[in-house]
Amino acid sequence: MADLHSFFSLKNSIDTLTDTDKQQTSKYLEVVEAFARTTYKSVYVIDYEQKGFEYVSDNPLFLCGNTASEVLKMGYDFYFKYVPEADLELLLKINTVGFDFYETKRLEERKDYSISYDFHLKTEAGKPLLINQNLTPLFLTESGKIWKAICFVSLSTQQQAGNITITKKGSSEKLIYDLTADCWKAVQKLELTQREQEILHYAIRGYAITEIAEQLYISSNTVKFHRKKLFEKLGVATIYEAISYATVNKLI
Repeated sequence: MADLHSFFSLKNSIDTLTDTDKQQTSKYLEVVEAFARTTYKSVYVIDYEQKGFEYVSDNPLFLCGNTASEVLKMGYDFYFKYVPEADLELLLKINTVGFDFYETKRLEERKDYSISYDFHLKTEAGKPLLINQNLTPLFLTESGKIWKAICFVSLSTQQQAGNITITKKGSSEKLIYDLTADCWKAVQKLELTQREQEILHYAIRGYAITEIAEQLYISSNTVKFHRKKLFEKLGVATIYEAISYATVNKLI
């Protein structure tokens, strides 16, 4: 049975903080708050030394009908209240394999890696909401432990929980965790063609197919052809899903 302490790996246990550790965080929350005001995503900060949340944005997706201050006060109890049991076990697995992965990396590289995964949140309507969470280390202790991490929450473009992925800043490769084989597998990141990116950029601005065709000086059928190829590449069914997928995965 999962409990609060299950989420905090002994490998990443922080007993003391040095003065150098503490100097890293001077006024950083002002930057986080400013960023949260510019995005539709929910944003929160995990403090692994305090074993809770240090910041929760007002963006409503992650709040499950609560205020940001209420979720901040709940801390990790929020997960036990709003995440279905099966997905709680998944989060614990992600915690384990994630910290194991960071332990294999050199200290100076650890903040370059982000881990992304999908899980459900319970809603008042009764049907669980599938969200994507992207976690990136913000501050490390001098010994290399992850002290604080920032999380970005958006609607998932997938159909089920899991989809555990690690990406590295500046790398064209990503790692996907195979839950069945219990191991990481390296794959190349998806890349969009220039035409696919152009179509997405116009779609984001609300242009219809005929309007995109006029802007790009091509036929509507050509736009439809590129959209079809784009949908197949991303594994989505609509342009709205394509926009969401491309945005979450930083393809545009």
